Amino acid sequence: MSASLILILSACLFLAMGVPVAFALGFSTLAALTLGSSFPLMVLLKETFTGIDSFPLMAVPFFILAAELMSGGSLTEVLLRFASQFVGHKRGGLGYTNVVGLTFFSGISGSALADAAGPGSMMIRMMDKAGYDKSYAAALTAATAIVGPIIPPSIIMIIYALQDESVSVGTLFVAGLLPGLLVAVGMCIVNWRISTRRNYRGDGEHPGWREIVETSIRALPALLLPVLILGGMRAGWFTPTEASVVAVFYALVCGKFIYRTLEWKALPDILARSALLTASVLIIIGMSASFAWLLTIEGLPSLLAGWMSAQDFSPWTFLIIVNVFLLLFGIFIEPLPGVMVLVPILAPVAAKLGIDPVHFAMVVIYNLTLGMITPPVGGLLFVTSNVSRVPLGALVTELKPFLLAHAVILMLLTFVPVISTWLPHALGFK
Repeated sequence: MSASLILILSACLFLAMGVPVAFALGFSTLAALTLGSSFPLMVLLKETFTGIDSFPLMAVPFFILAAELMSGGSLTEVLLRFASQFVGHKRGGLGYTNVVGLTFFSGISGSALADAAGPGSMMIRMMDKAGYDKSYAAALTAATAIVGPIIPPSIIMIIYALQDESVSVGTLFVAGLLPGLLVAVGMCIVNWRISTRRNYRGDGEHPGWREIVETSIRALPALLLPVLILGGMRAGWFTPTEASVVAVFYALVCGKFIYRTLEWKALPDILARSALLTASVLIIIGMSASFAWLLTIEGLPSLLAGWMSAQDFSPWTFLIIVNVFLLLFGIFIEPLPGVMVLVPILAPVAAKLGIDPVHFAMVVIYNLTLGMITPPVGGLLFVTSNVSRVPLGALVTELKPFLLAHAVILMLLTFVPVISTWLPHALGFK
């Protein structure tokens, strides 16, 4: 039996057994090296460490730490209050506040799980007290939280740029802005329809202009973090890796000296949480790198690329096939290892077919991120169910209209490339 066949079958077996994704990839690589390859087992360690031995990857722990620092103070409450003043008084107002608040917060966290567990859990409690069905509030939170990896800064985009040298981190950061806003608009439309049908009322009167100005000024430092990152990279002041360090210092200044809610004694816990999250991300990246290396050595990417080229697919047909494949693949595996394993295979084929690499990157990232809210494995579903204490079955039932909206958005991203490519081109990102 060939090493590539052992690799794929064992990975499927370990995932079906419920083994965590990182270890499933590592164990399957070990099995393939032992049973179907002449390579020494030391290759597994070598490629695992090679996968994380990258200067751009240094941005990951710093962006994670920046998000933890910003969340360590009153940032969540500030952003939710800022969002609520514009939409909270409307029918379904807390639902809109949920969407807008998570969208703003995603520009800081870059993580869907952080969005759901932090401001998302707070909004679920607020919506429940206001008379919204708790399962609906949880479904809205899960469906909106996937905007976290799409709006910059995004860890997934950093990893993608490492796998496909035809795109840069800065370009992907900018390319994610319009798709992320499109997701937010789609979730607001679903919230409007359901709130109208169920008569979910707003949470009060429209605030006065003075209150709006005061709340907006207070939220401004937090909202400026994504602007600082993108603007600094575009101006050439710093690279994406250096931008992550700038973000840490900016977050520290905001929490300690502007909002004055970050205490020095909280820093050890913040550093510990950041270290644990960074370690989990790097373990996934390292194991995925060894898995992808063995696939490459066995020639599977070349065989697949050659087969696809021989089929003479049109670019649109190829994108449809990729969408179907990634939606199925994303059900069973997390976005990070999905990018590590699949992008080296699919991106060269897309390039040969003349598909814009930025356009293709956004289709892949959005597809794999959707896997976080598609049962039976979607990790975001379990996190949201846990923090809201809503049974998974009730959550999935309420999720159906949101999944339909996401399907429509995916089709728009697939067949209207300008949504992904216009802003990077307009701002001069290459």
